[in-house]
Amino acid sequence: MVGVDFLGRSSYNSYLEVKDMQMAGIKDLKNRLTHYLRLTKKGDRVIVTDRGVPVAVLHSIDRIEDDAQVEERLASLAKRGMVRLPVRQGKLGRFRSIKVPGKPVSEIIIEERR
Repeated sequence: MVGVDFLGRSSYNSYLEVKDMQMAGIKDLKNRLTHYLRLTKKGDRVIVTDRGVPVAVLHSIDRIEDDAQVEERLASLAKRGMVRLPVRQGKLGRFRSIKVPGKPVSEIIIEERR
């Protein structure tokens, strides 16, 4: 494991503020994926390299960045049990409307907004 300690410094690579970080080439990552996923579950980060050039950083879903996409944020919420992700991907199928007694929901919402 490579010990990286840039705490206290502000630089281009200041995101590397993790004490224990593993570097893995694409081929090694593919062959030992379970090992690297276990490391990320423990909180370590894995820098993925392509011929020695860093191309990605793997980290636990518990540590999402401020600029994370919606999908990553939803995955983090799902891991914490706050939302449930869809089982199937693709477009939603047609749905059948249901009849309920009383005012239409749209009218109730308009009244609430007044």
